[in-house]
Order: sequence, then C-alpha cells, then structure tokens
Amino acid sequence: MAERIPMKIGDHTLAAPVVLAPMAGVTNAAFRSICRQHAPGLVYVNEMVMAAAIVHRNDKTMRMMSFAPDENPRSLQIYGSDPAQLGHAVSIVCEEGLVDHVDLNFGCPAAKVTRKGGGAAVPARPALLRAIFRAAVKAAEPFGIPVTAKFRMGLDDAFRTDRDAALICADEGAAWVAMHARTVEQHYSGDARWGAITQLKQLVVNAGHNIPVLGNGDIWEAQDALNMMNQTGCDGVVIGRGCLGRPWLFSDLVDAFAGREVPAPRSLGEVADGMLSHARALVDHYSADVVMKKGKRLDGENFAMRDFRKHASWYLTGYPVGPEVRRRFSMVATIAELEQLLAELDRSAQIVEGGARIRRGHTNGPIKVALPEGFLTADDADSDMTIPDDAREMAISGG
Repeated sequence: MAERIPMKIGDHTLAAPVVLAPMAGVTNAAFRSICRQHAPGLVYVNEMVMAAAIVHRNDKTMRMMSFAPDENPRSLQIYGSDPAQLGHAVSIVCEEGLVDHVDLNFGCPAAKVTRKGGGAAVPARPALLRAIFRAAVKAAEPFGIPVTAKFRMGLDDAFRTDRDAALICADEGAAWVAMHARTVEQHYSGDARWGAITQLKQLVVNAGHNIPVLGNGDIWEAQDALNMMNQTGCDGVVIGRGCLGRPWLFSDLVDAFAGREVPAPRSLGEVADGMLSHARALVDHYSADVVMKKGKRLDGENFAMRDFRKHASWYLTGYPVGPEVRRRFSMVATIAELEQLLAELDRSAQIVEGGARIRRGHTNGPIKVALPEGFLTADDADSDMTIPDDAREMAISGG
C-alpha cells in the first residue's frame, strides 16, 4: 500500500485528515462554527456557490460567502461550467481576500445542475473539465490559494469518469482530489463503493502524482473513517451526511486518529444542549436578514428556526422520543419555543442500538441521469466545448 501523504491545505496542517463536505443549505457559517467548537484545526467547507452569482455580485450569494473572524482556513466550494466565468469568480474571491482555499464541485448529482452540463456532468467532457480546472488554478495561483476538486465515480457504472477526472485535476495543479464513491445514477442509494477509492488512489500514485486522495461515502462513526483509510489506502476522509445532527463526530474523528478512546454516543441531554447552541448560532447568522417566504416577511429568528427544523430531525434521529415530539420539533418557530420543547425531553435517554448508523439527509436513488441534449456525442476538443449558460442557473446558489 502506498505511503499516505500528510494532509495540508496551503500553510495549514490539519489536526486530522478530515474535511467537512460542502452541503447545500447545511454548511453555512453557523453550522461550521458548531463543528469547529468540537474539533478546531480541520477543514470545514462552505456550501456551494455558483461562479455566475459571484461574478454578478448576487446579494444572497455574497452573504452566503461569510466566514467567522477566527475561521482558518476559509474554504469555499464553487460550481461552474464556463471556464472563463469560473476563473473570473476565483479571481474575485482571491483578490478580495475572502478565502484561503477553493474547492471545485464536479460531483453534484442534482438534475437541475447536470442537465445544464454542470456538477457531476463536467467530468464526462474531459476537455471542459481541464479548461475549468486550469482557469481556476491560474486565477488562484498569484495569491497562493490552493484549489481542490471533488467528484463522483461517474455518470453510471457504464460511464466512469473518476479516473480521468483525478488525473486531469492532478495534472493541472490540484492540491488534492476527493471522490464520493457513488455514481450520479446511484445518487444517495445503496452503499458507497470503497473499492473505487482504492483503485483511484493507486492510479494517482502510479501516474507519479504526489497529492492526497480523499474518500467520501458512508462514514457514520469514527471507526468508519479508520476502516476506509485502512481498506483503501486513501489519505483522508470527507464527511457528509454522517455529521448531520452529530457535529461532535469531528471530535470523535480527531480522537480516533490520535489513538484515543472515542466517547460513547451522547445522551439526549447532551444532544439537547447541542441543539440549542446550533439554533442560537443560526439566529445570529441570519439576524441581519429579512426574508420573504410565500409573501410573508420573516425576520432573522423566524428564518433561522425554519432552517433549524431539518437539523432538529437529524439531532433526534435514533433517540426514543416518539412521533408527537418529532412533529412538534418540526414546527418550532422561536428560540423560546425550542427551549420549552427541549426542557420536556428525558435528558437521560440514550440512543437506540444502531441509532448512530441510521442514515440522515438524502437517501433517494437511483435516478435517471439528466444531461444536455448531445452532451456526450459532441466534439470534445478544447475549441468546441459545450458551455452551459450559467447565468440562467443562478438560482442554484440561491440567487
């Protein structure tokens, strides 16, 4: 097995080879702050924003790119399918000192993204992928900002893209590459196929590239991360759905990688305390915003608590609280109401056996892969690339 490469991003050495996956509507500044409280010194990536929205200075997108004063490194994932526009977006965030690390999204399986030729569709057009990544690295290089890439195994089992994607990004100067070991068609169903991570790591090594290869998929407990690295030889792990409702997973991971005993699953009382801290952080995060929702004016607390409802469901997953309690939490509207609901919980209650492994977040799939017409049959020369109209898709980043 190849020797593992120490995990760094720029001048920042990670406390453990662990990265938070960017998740739309989840990994905002409030969520990242909660995670950092449990385990500082890791890389926590902001939710995906669209290159076109950055270039056009979309107000909501610019607010999404917020980082705490003590957040280091400041990591941002950008989506785009026009090389020039994506390069421009990277120039903006670097020139204005907004980030310390840029991650490029080549793995989003959402139909609204792939049917425009973006996200996980991009690696199916190798020349387009190369042009995009090259533009990002060129824009970031004068500022010393590292660029990384995250992608999936491929469109489906018959159309694998991970091997070309890894080598292209490595050739163009990626600081690391990360793969979610599922196809677009698989979406979030079934099991992540760690064997593909093993193959990818060996491919990168054999090609002579000395960059870390990270694995992503089905890490629900700290031991899963150790198992993935031992089985695949990858250099680090990317944590997605496993931390939903369980931000302390990051401290468990740091302990596991340091050889320390991992704490027992948290009691419901500890979970309740974490829920309140998270909700308050969301209120602070949205305090300056006034949002219109279906014609109703929502202040920061209203909007924050609506956002928190999905987190409440994830926090309570695996605990014996009953359907009525879950229903009440799904309708919580204020911090005061949340405090009352939390006070009624049995703080001594423990998670049910296997509760930590109950899947949270997306579980749907398989899906039909949506691509632009003629996307896979067009000439793949650099001079004839199919470039979707990113400006029409600004809503993806909340524009």
